Amino acid sequence: MPLGTITRATRLAATKGHLSCDLSGEAVLLHLDKGCYYGLNQVGAKVWQLLQQPRSFEEIQAEIVDSYQVDAATCQRDLQALLDQMLRAGLIEIVTDPPR
Repeated sequence: MPLGTITRATRLAATKGHLSCDLSGEAVLLHLDKGCYYGLNQVGAKVWQLLQQPRSFEEIQAEIVDSYQVDAATCQRDLQALLDQMLRAGLIEIVTDPPR
């Protein structure tokens, strides 16, 4: 599956090789191989937390819609953009193993 091809059924998970820490509900990530820092707001930090285990886009979206006051269409658009950026940065990967 090529980069940027994330569908509602796509399963994603955080990659290895980075450190993260919580900063009052937000998160800072350090990609160890690239030496790059990334900052995530509260919603992004929640997404990052969810990605510590493989989850589908649909599962992540449902959790964000339930946790924050956002409509499904806005969440889908914003989540797609965030996950595409994280995938390009090498922070997450597409998981092809079947769900357990």
